[in-house]
Amino acid sequence: QVQLVESGGGLVQPGGSLRLSCATSQFTLDYYGIGWFRQAPGNEREGVSCISLSDGSTYYADSVKGRFTISRDSAKNTVYLEMNSLKTEDTATYYCAADLSGTTAQHICALGGDYYGQGTQVNVSS
Repeated sequence: QVQLVESGGGLVQPGGSLRLSCATSQFTLDYYGIGWFRQAPGNEREGVSCISLSDGSTYYADSVKGRFTISRDSAKNTVYLEMNSLKTEDTATYYCAADLSGTTAQHICALGGDYYGQGTQVNVSS
């Protein structure tokens, strides 16, 4: 069973920052496209930011563009989501997912991944 583990969530005030991590000991993340998704109660899952396998290109949802940054750390076998200028509407459970198809970052964010982690909760509140 594939296991992706997210960490780094928590409670932060509006305007604050968090860095989420996605890691696994089972396979090398560099060989997969990776996406960060979020879901708030009553809302559909949203592809927040994704990075492709083929060319390393990235995609950001309009709602987070300019505030969030996705990156890989090959040495640590980890993918990060740096979140700055957080807003109350960023409150959600955040999941990372691995994509096996080799498609573009935009498609990963639109269609979802093949394997998901259990999620980490982000709460933005004053």
